[in-house]
Amino acid sequence: MGQKSLTNNEGIESAIAGMKETMDEIARFYVGDPRNVKLIMGAIMASGHVLLEDFPGVGKTFLAKLTARTLGLDYNRIQFTPDLLPGDITGTKIWMPALGKFEKSMGPINSNLILADEINRAPPKTQAALLEAMEERQVTIEGETVQLPRPFIVLATQNPIEFEGTYPLPEAQMDRFMIRINLGYPEDEEQLLNRRISWQNDDPSGSASKVLDSKQVLSIRNVLERQILVSKEIITYISGFAACRKDRRVMAGPSPRGLISMLRMSRAMAMIEGRDFVTPDDVKSVALETLAHRIVIKPEMALDQVDSESVVKEYLEKIPVPR
Repeated sequence: MGQKSLTNNEGIESAIAGMKETMDEIARFYVGDPRNVKLIMGAIMASGHVLLEDFPGVGKTFLAKLTARTLGLDYNRIQFTPDLLPGDITGTKIWMPALGKFEKSMGPINSNLILADEINRAPPKTQAALLEAMEERQVTIEGETVQLPRPFIVLATQNPIEFEGTYPLPEAQMDRFMIRINLGYPEDEEQLLNRRISWQNDDPSGSASKVLDSKQVLSIRNVLERQILVSKEIITYISGFAACRKDRRVMAGPSPRGLISMLRMSRAMAMIEGRDFVTPDDVKSVALETLAHRIVIKPEMALDQVDSESVVKEYLEKIPVPR
């Protein structure tokens, strides 16, 4: 697809081709489960944010940089630490003596793709600085509202096993992530090591080709919203997952935003698979990633080894699947 302009007239075929070429370019460098690339690509095209929850050293930062490079998006990395302040993320106003007034100085959040690294290491007040940005695509700097670039995507990471010195993400912030995924360890680590030997430097993401640009990403989003068909039966199927809220083991179930995320991700997966309509399999393929992190299990259920993922899997089995 290169740098060819993507217009609505070219339609879904060009959108599908653009995403495929992007994922193929990522696969040249990323040794891991191809499904992770599909999910991240789907979330980006569905206008969502991604939470990567996994062990250190599995390639979270590398995959974020590689994704930004191939999509032609401006990229910034924010390392979350206990002493990080909200203004360090959003920006502030600085007194300029020569001008005799305060001038706005934008923070690193003023970019297309943000890697919020180890997001749970910052205190709640700093984490909250992302809430407005993730939902409204804007920030407020000392009373002045500033629009963020389009598209705006947050890829956040957190370590699921190290809790000392961390602050759990509040449910309101978890709900703003369209999906949560675990990258896992690569199945073929011998291939990873062989590729590492061939790299000319420690970070080969800069060698990846720029397949799309920000305007093309927005165009693909427009195609996804307007041309991927969703039947009434699929809508009914997705809405059935709201029953999780009434489960006796669940303290808080998936929000309406969660079901909307499920719908958007299902559309994105359909387009990635080369179709202009959503099937039940598209919905099933994203159920865990879109719903599990939005379900809060009652504390007493921990003794029964009940977790949110097992609840979602159970409802996947018992909710009637449309033909």
